[in-house]
Amino acid sequence: MTSTWFRRFTPAAGHGPRLVCFPHAGGSATAFKDLAQRLPAGFDVLCVQYPGRQDRYHEEPFTAVAPLVEAVAAELAGEIAAAPGRPYALFGHSMGALLAFETARVLAGRGELPQPRRLFLSGRGGPATGRVPYHLFDDSDVLADVRRLGGTDQAMLEDPDLLELVLPALRADYRALGTYRWQGGAPLATPVTALTGDSDPMMSVEDADTWQAHTSGDFTVQVFPGGHFYLFDQLDAVAAAVTGDLLGEGVLTGASAT
Repeated sequence: MTSTWFRRFTPAAGHGPRLVCFPHAGGSATAFKDLAQRLPAGFDVLCVQYPGRQDRYHEEPFTAVAPLVEAVAAELAGEIAAAPGRPYALFGHSMGALLAFETARVLAGRGELPQPRRLFLSGRGGPATGRVPYHLFDDSDVLADVRRLGGTDQAMLEDPDLLELVLPALRADYRALGTYRWQGGAPLATPVTALTGDSDPMMSVEDADTWQAHTSGDFTVQVFPGGHFYLFDQLDAVAAAVTGDLLGEGVLTGASAT
């Protein structure tokens, strides 16, 4: 791909629906590599690569949600316009859920573009929930929170050289989350699937329900065994759930729907 914003981890783009995946705070496009490889071969899975990590390490990371969303939406609009007949959906986990939602809102404001077939919003409640002053966290607070949530190689957090590589992106992402404020807005017409782990310390199943207020379309919650990063342990079940909701097959494997 020519865009610096997206990565593919499958041999071919496929001719089926496109799934655009937004990583968690401190995460990179590779967070979705295994999920991309478990989805049907026809899917075209684009994983967002935020600045400030991996091959974009030397770029300045964003410290606010709005400009990051505008930048991703501008790049994604080009991909959508280049294949106007291909249906697409957005999948975001944790911070990525907020970014996917706000990106969908920006795209909806550009009336000339087709809208996503569905939003998959994972590991976070609606935009007005869970306000935490993350922007006031120092490095020790950020690392303590990362350890609490899991999902990151804990040995990496104890390696000073590796820690130096990941901390700038973590600091920026936590600042972006801490300074974000939901300003209100009309519900999207796009259907929403909210996904959560049943023992996520960051959110409850009830928090997942709060996304329903942000869509006038179909809404469902799918609950999986596990904590905040349940999806890394439930890849086949998550892939089946995404496939079912996106293709309308109603596939549920290892998840409960509410």
